[in-house]
Amino acid sequence: MLRQVYDNYTPEDFTVWRLLYERQMLQLPQLASQAYLEGVKAMQFSADKIPNFDEINALLSRTTGWEVTVVAGLIPQKEFFELLANKKFPATTWLRKLEELDYLEEPDMFHDVFGHLPLLTNHDFCNFLQEFSKISLKHIENPAAVKLLGRLYWFTVEFGLIEENGLKIYGAGILSSSGESVFCLGNEPARYPFDAEKIMLTDYYIDHYQDKYFVINSYKQLFDSLGEINRVLEKYAAVETIA
Repeated sequence: MLRQVYDNYTPEDFTVWRLLYERQMLQLPQLASQAYLEGVKAMQFSADKIPNFDEINALLSRTTGWEVTVVAGLIPQKEFFELLANKKFPATTWLRKLEELDYLEEPDMFHDVFGHLPLLTNHDFCNFLQEFSKISLKHIENPAAVKLLGRLYWFTVEFGLIEENGLKIYGAGILSSSGESVFCLGNEPARYPFDAEKIMLTDYYIDHYQDKYFVINSYKQLFDSLGEINRVLEKYAAVETIA
């Protein structure tokens, strides 16, 4: 089993964490969902300390019963959703280099931990994530269904917005990106109300900012959408290819 070896972090690692953390926490108090900000506080994240997974797991076990499990990097979809279905969030322990502060092809610890983990203190979000993962496992051998579900995950867990007295960010891909945190709330991209079917039929970008985002009204709305997600799968997943 992989684990976080805290003593292996270098001075550069601490510098990278500090720079990324300070940059985001200068702007996110005005831009991020309140549940996310409360999660950051609960996690006791700070600029001077790379988060310790043992400490995080102790906190999560008391709040939502989730835990962080160490992975080396991207893992197969089946393994990924098996972990989530069992309340285990996969996270890497390595940090990007100083020359890579603004963009990485593969998510590092800052994305996994700073972007994702604070919302694991929110019960409605956790319930959605677990049940969505169970649905994904039921369809994991169906490429069309996996594509539909991947889009839903992308436009919610990774790049979702929420209405909270104005638009706020809850997607980890945005929360861990200095540039997209500002861009997604600006005038250029389109924004649409959450609609499971529309999202599941909408493609996304992996190499630059999105040109559209979807907005939920609450984290409970995500959980309540699970029935609609199943209906969309029944409607489209038998199709051999999804545009």
